Amino acid sequence: MAHLPDHTITHDAGRVTVYLLHGIYGAKEYWRPLTRRLVAEGYRVIAWDAPGYGLSALDANHSFDSVAEAGARLVRATAGERNVIFGHSMGGQITPRLAGKVKDLVHAAVITATIGYFGNRTPEEQAAFVKARSAPPPPGTSPLDAQLALVNSMFGAGASGPDVDVVRQVAMQTPPAAVQASVKAVQAYKDEDAVGALRALHVPTLLVAGEVDKVGYAEGMRRLTALIPRSEFHVVSGAGHYPWAENPEEFTPILMQFLRQSVA
Repeated sequence: MAHLPDHTITHDAGRVTVYLLHGIYGAKEYWRPLTRRLVAEGYRVIAWDAPGYGLSALDANHSFDSVAEAGARLVRATAGERNVIFGHSMGGQITPRLAGKVKDLVHAAVITATIGYFGNRTPEEQAAFVKARSAPPPPGTSPLDAQLALVNSMFGAGASGPDVDVVRQVAMQTPPAAVQASVKAVQAYKDEDAVGALRALHVPTLLVAGEVDKVGYAEGMRRLTALIPRSEFHVVSGAGHYPWAENPEEFTPILMQFLRQSVA
């Protein structure tokens, strides 16, 4: 097997590889609970730190295309017999772009809790998205504490449990420079490029929204099914922006059934 860089975690099991791409507030570590479930079902899992996150250096010219190209290099170097790209939030925006660069190596996609493309939100929602992630922290509040407060606001009411705790722990350690670079990349990613990548995603694709997600909101994600030819859509009840962590009892069977049907 090709050597894996330090900014990835790999768990070897089975002929199907699932690549896990985190969101703006994240890193490879917040996938550990889901990774355990996937490995228990016989899947090989590779989770990465996107450029600028965790152990991965921030690109000088950070963009969704440069991040997607980094992901494509990883897939080219480590692909298994069958491969699935799973992107959450920002990772969900990158997934179609990445898949388009390695079409012959990608057999299915999973996209959770994503805006899809910036034009999928109203101008007011776009402004609120940027302000919440770009404004300086309130006086007396550290940037990391401010990040944790924002992440907490993205959970559904009463979200708790060990999976939620992992997301919180990882999210509050996200480098602020990575957050700012990623927000700028969201703004700079042209709607026509994003829509084109979604339309070109011709592999079976699972779209999953949290019922009460205020970021990758359910109705916005439902609209993506009109762009992706072979897509199916599910809503996880009571979940906010992290459906796999907030309601794993409902999310996990949806994911496993999709994987069995699409890449078995």
